[in-house]
Amino acid sequence: MGEQKRRHSILMVSDFFYPNFGGVENHIYYLSQCLLKLGHKVVVMTHAYGNRSGVRYMTGGLKVYYVPWKPFLMQNTLPTFYGTLPIIRTILVREKISLVHGHQAFSTLCHEALMHARTMGYKVVFTDHSLYGFSDAGSIHMNKVLQFTLADVNQAICVSHTSKENTVLRSGLPPEKVFVIPNAVDTAMFKPAPQRPSGNEIVIVVISRLVYRKGADLLVEVIPEVCRLYPHVRFIVGGDGPKRVRLEEMREKHSLQDRVEMLGAVPHAQVRSVLVMGHIFLNSSLTEAFCIAILEAASCGLLTVSTRVGGVPEVLPDDMIVLAEPDPSDMVQAIRKAISILPMIDPQAMHNRMKELYNWHDVAKRTEIVYDRALNCTNQSLLQRLSRYLSCGPWAGKLFCLVMIIDFLLWRLLQLWKPTEEIEEVPDFTLSHDEDEPISNDLVGPRA
Repeated sequence: MGEQKRRHSILMVSDFFYPNFGGVENHIYYLSQCLLKLGHKVVVMTHAYGNRSGVRYMTGGLKVYYVPWKPFLMQNTLPTFYGTLPIIRTILVREKISLVHGHQAFSTLCHEALMHARTMGYKVVFTDHSLYGFSDAGSIHMNKVLQFTLADVNQAICVSHTSKENTVLRSGLPPEKVFVIPNAVDTAMFKPAPQRPSGNEIVIVVISRLVYRKGADLLVEVIPEVCRLYPHVRFIVGGDGPKRVRLEEMREKHSLQDRVEMLGAVPHAQVRSVLVMGHIFLNSSLTEAFCIAILEAASCGLLTVSTRVGGVPEVLPDDMIVLAEPDPSDMVQAIRKAISILPMIDPQAMHNRMKELYNWHDVAKRTEIVYDRALNCTNQSLLQRLSRYLSCGPWAGKLFCLVMIIDFLLWRLLQLWKPTEEIEEVPDFTLSHDEDEPISNDLVGPRA
């Protein structure tokens, strides 16, 4: 008989989760659903959203703790270092957690949860979803925080090889501790229309947050030039953000009201209905670890034109994407090439290839392996762990050690004040799952 598979009790932690919408939120939700189907216990912890506070249950019995912390900046909670220790300890004990999985370097809650979990002897895994620079003040500070958090993680996951290289350089984490597991797409939800859009016009779709990082300024220069070269091309722009004003001004300036349709924020449930109205998907991001929007578009049968940045070149095969430098003239040339090869694109064949290439069940099985590796790591004493923090720098290392010593003392005080035996453990309940059953996602969130 084969060895029985180990059942994990996983706590997913991030400031970014539903009802907010984005790539990280999607990743946590779909990964959790697939892990539940594989027989594991999964609990999500995030901060309160509006009046959504306390414990909620989602599809498949996914339990979510919306802890009563309000977002401080960009959906992040205010850093407290030790303020979250009591509630995190209670959740870990109540739910009989064996492993903590934190998501996104931006997330304050993620960093604090991983710090407290290591203090209490839990195994931890971290997934990085973004790329960062090395020169600006914000990146320098963020990289130091990441170095502190990753100094004591058991394993780490990145969504692309470019992201892995970036994370290793920023954090000093040994490369052998970092696994590359890409995102995936729900192909049951994102599928081509039965018939391609009729007529002689070509529709180019853009769905993105209209911010600088997503290349909204590039769109302001690219769209008028493409419209000038191709009278039969029309644009549909979905999304919202501070750069929307510039796009509106561009449309007025060049009198393109009838050729550039601005949809505003698009609920995720309606993204597919917008994508199937087009022939080409345009991504103008200036930095991207892994672009899930490209997967969604390709799954709907759209040919993709994208900037050659970050992990984007790793996402799709060469015959499904046309890459360009983040320069207006080069992007226009890429769109011209895409228009010329458009007759050779078969949307259904592209969708079938995406079903084979990207699957959330495959992502979950690969993540299982990382969990097994993390749980097999040896336990270390506080002194052994402090030696890792000392290597983070002559001053930062000593500061990090002080933070961890105080965290350890506070945890011991909590143990005396309220022993673990006095915290009531919640009973587990499981629902029957079929691995081949499509993942339900009836949540609505805007693609802003």
